[in-house]
Amino acid sequence: MTVPDSLSAWLRVRRETDWRSAPALRRVPPARDGFRTWCEGPVRRRDPVRAERLLAAHAVARADAVRRAPLDFALLAGWQREVLGAAAAPFRVNDAYAKAGRERYALTSHTQSDFASCLRETTDQDLPLAARAARVYLDVAFFHPFADGNARAALLALVHVLAREDIVLPEVGPLQTTRYADDPVGAADLATLIGVLNHRR
Repeated sequence: MTVPDSLSAWLRVRRETDWRSAPALRRVPPARDGFRTWCEGPVRRRDPVRAERLLAAHAVARADAVRRAPLDFALLAGWQREVLGAAAAPFRVNDAYAKAGRERYALTSHTQSDFASCLRETTDQDLPLAARAARVYLDVAFFHPFADGNARAALLALVHVLAREDIVLPEVGPLQTTRYADDPVGAADLATLIGVLNHRR
């Protein structure tokens, strides 16, 4: 039996979620950079090579944020090459699966252009920044553009979108729970969680 297309489910949830209710974020320097702390702590303890690659990708993503680079697939792929230690990070060429095969992200003739359109929306100033950061995290997770490392790519995209507007979260660990494509409450809650983390010091 064919697994239903979870990417289509996400795009429906994406349209229907009340993103405008996301909390406002404060531009106050945090005591620490939560992404770096996460890499230096639990990631390094589990896999030092993975930690070094993530830190290298984070450095590039932050530099891109400093120059206010708009997020597109080329930017994301550049970070992903660092994450994977690979010479290339192309867009996937088949349907992708996650959660032990329970979610399928279909590949069609317009998947890549749809993803590009979603990434362009990260500069939409009509939406709260917390909503844009949450939404791009879920876009990367459910478009699943790469053959490997999509969860790491999603977190880097979120960090970049926030840093581009001078927001650095003091923690990122709580963001990394299992997300489901057909969960509108979970999508809105992610934006709320970004607000909660932003206010922690």
